[in-house]
Amino acid sequence: MTNSVNSQSDTHNASGKNEAMMLPEARAVRGFIDRRGPLLALERQLIETVSKVYETFGFSPLMTPAFEYADALGKFLPDQDRPNEGVFSLKDDDEQWMALRYDHTAPLARFVAQGGDSLGKPYRRYTYGPVWRNEKPGPGRLREFLQCDADTVGSSLPEADGEIIALGVEGFRAMGISCQMRINNRRILEGVLKSASVIDSAQRLIVLRALDKLDRLGLEGVKALLGAGRLDDSGDFTKGAGLEPHSIEAVLSYLSLAGGAGRGAFLTQLDNLNLVDGLVLEEMGRIDAALTALGITSDEAVFDGTVVRGLEYYTGPVFEAELLMDIKDEKGRKLSFGSVGGGGRYDDLVARFTGQVMPATGFSFGVSRLAQALTAQKSQDIAQANSPIIILSFGPQDMGAYLELARDLRQAGLMAEVYLGSAGLKAQMKYADRRGSPAAIMMGSDEIALGTLTIKDLDLGRALSAQTSDNKQWRESRPGQVVLPRLEAIDHLKSIIAARATGN
Repeated sequence: MTNSVNSQSDTHNASGKNEAMMLPEARAVRGFIDRRGPLLALERQLIETVSKVYETFGFSPLMTPAFEYADALGKFLPDQDRPNEGVFSLKDDDEQWMALRYDHTAPLARFVAQGGDSLGKPYRRYTYGPVWRNEKPGPGRLREFLQCDADTVGSSLPEADGEIIALGVEGFRAMGISCQMRINNRRILEGVLKSASVIDSAQRLIVLRALDKLDRLGLEGVKALLGAGRLDDSGDFTKGAGLEPHSIEAVLSYLSLAGGAGRGAFLTQLDNLNLVDGLVLEEMGRIDAALTALGITSDEAVFDGTVVRGLEYYTGPVFEAELLMDIKDEKGRKLSFGSVGGGGRYDDLVARFTGQVMPATGFSFGVSRLAQALTAQKSQDIAQANSPIIILSFGPQDMGAYLELARDLRQAGLMAEVYLGSAGLKAQMKYADRRGSPAAIMMGSDEIALGTLTIKDLDLGRALSAQTSDNKQWRESRPGQVVLPRLEAIDHLKSIIAARATGN
């Protein structure tokens, strides 16, 4: 009998070990992140703010599917011409390649080609949602991220580009974010390539991508990519364009044409370089005039010859938005987030489907990158921005009263949560503080009988705690704790929320 029991026990233990060995490791895929409440709330706030700006300019919403057929994306894949490079793709049940959209522009081109004349021109649309890119992830560079776009399809006027740029600036203004729009023209870049005798299509693409990385790699890094290639810190080698030394110098000399001297001064310098014809100068001049008429200052939008934009479909003006405020981590180290928005003119994208040129221009806010930057800048404010009032629980016997109070608070326009755990009151207060809650409500049997609420102003408590070195004195003084009749208590809670919103 003993041997039988031991045998069964050994078998059970072995089975348990095998099951444990089969458990998957809990890990997120590289380049993908879990976004919790505060970050999600911030992203939603940014999207709502920008969408309202888009609508004031007369843009209408449009949502396209997450998947597009790979041939609809075609050669405009971000990095490669194969359906499983640069994007995430799979085969449909009819053996056709589908790919998750890598931006919102390529799906728009397909939609416009399908809609034809029924859409009316110009067609002005905005959209928002996630996009996916199968690229090497890094700091501030995810494989899944949110964008919020606006596009005008059917207008070739430079004023349409100026309006799109102004739209981006107005969006940043509405969000209260200090940013600068940097503007260039791909036809200026074509003049640079011509002056450097870069004719081969593969070389041209490598050169443009190298210039687009100037901010990240610096002049030496760009010079390496224009030549034989570059070895990055991880040991990966990127093949260069293989240009001759005189061609490399011609490209690098152009990079001195940067913004900062005013839009008019840029045009004068550009004219002196003899890289483009008068039509390009006129186009950029009309964009400048449109921006001035729309109230966009020379600090908010500058002409900058170093702007390239990475995607291949741009045909004219291109623009990028960069944060002007310093972003630092918790240790005070400066963080770099690169471009937080960008766009340009893409007159050939719809023509892939119709064979006819359809002028178009657009701008995209990098919602995820903006949210990450703002989170790093003021993480405490963001963490508390959407925290609920916590109703503490003295036991299940009064749960109905707690739930009714939560309903009343919500009907009064306040966020409220009943604590539904099993911990004691001290742990519940720690829970409320960890949630960043503005206030906690205590409603025991006495308060229920008297129709009162005991409110602890946690925001005030945090502020006073930071100013008090004597923890015992601080606890005994019960800062911010009041007992009020129910209706007065709700008004008091509203004042706490209002004070948080204004920072007072």
